[in-house]
Amino acid sequence: MALTNAERQRRYRERRKARQPQAKVRRPRDRRSRPQRWQDAVRTLLELRDEYQEWLDNLPDSLRESALADRLAAICELDLDELDSVEPPLGYGRD
Repeated sequence: MALTNAERQRRYRERRKARQPQAKVRRPRDRRSRPQRWQDAVRTLLELRDEYQEWLDNLPDSLRESALADRLAAICELDLDELDSVEPPLGYGRD
């Protein structure tokens, strides 16, 4: 029994698809050292805390007693200065 053009084309596409290797997409590796990643993370937290403090300072009076204000205040009250003063070990006897 002869195949129709559509059936032949479908089989051809299936054969081609089966032979194609699947491309693996990887995230680029983070080449920063652990101490550098620590410092970057702490810097990001400090910047975010400053942004939240600015947001809290500029809240309209109608939102001063809201759950939003309570959450912003909780973030702003975190003591991140201690994290900033920590120096993580370099490792492998380089300390």
